[in-house]
Amino acid sequence: MSSSNAEQIEYWNTKAGPTWVESQARVDRMLAPLTAILLDRASAREGERVLDVGCGCGDTSLQLAQTGAAVWGIDISGPMLARAEERAKEVGRGNVSFSQTDASTQSLTPDHDLILSRFGVMFFADPTAAFRNLHSGLAPDGRLCFLCWQPPRENPWMAITGAALQPLLPPPETPPDPRAPGPFALADKEYLAGILDDAGFRDVEIESATADVHVGDDLDDAMDSQSRIGPMARALAELEGDAREQAIAAARAALSPHVTENGLDLGAACWLVHAR
Repeated sequence: MSSSNAEQIEYWNTKAGPTWVESQARVDRMLAPLTAILLDRASAREGERVLDVGCGCGDTSLQLAQTGAAVWGIDISGPMLARAEERAKEVGRGNVSFSQTDASTQSLTPDHDLILSRFGVMFFADPTAAFRNLHSGLAPDGRLCFLCWQPPRENPWMAITGAALQPLLPPPETPPDPRAPGPFALADKEYLAGILDDAGFRDVEIESATADVHVGDDLDDAMDSQSRIGPMARALAELEGDAREQAIAAARAALSPHVTENGLDLGAACWLVHAR
């Protein structure tokens, strides 16, 4: 794999990968409403060749395979791919395969009918070069379809705890770069459109896709979920002792008013992108 994304490769193979494997069923359930929107728009068909970028633990790859398409899931995370392969064996899917590789540099043949990604394209060190590489893997009439997050303010499922914890965290030495690799790297719609244009895509459509996502069955379950994945998880990794306990209490207090008899469902907003 290329070293251009070395920091992300290390992160997803050490800190993040095992945590996402442990949370696989919970994450798939939480993202299910958005996944349904993505797969409906992508409209994979039997016999098509599909590349699933940042496939993670394999949820989207396996659902794509159900259409009869030949699916190749790629990701930089070894632990997550191991889980994806386990799941493929469990359901006996022979039309899906997985590779640990960097989508930004992986050599691709121009015969893929569809390149799809569910929140897997925001982590490129050089997004224009990465999307140009993906463009090289599409057939002449091939299509690109992916989801990426809108800004944090549009995503209460992440923003509520993030805002509650911010006053407790030490200020950064330098202002964070909003376009650095991370969940919100492509949140700026105009910036995203420019990247795709520079990468050679045409007929670019960027639509807003929103849904309520199930964060937890109750407050305790939601706290457990947020302590593993998202802003709260990153904050807790930086804090110790009393500061960590204060952060947990602040997050719990922020989430508590939103819990109903159905648990905790919070708004999520992303960009649904389709291009050729």
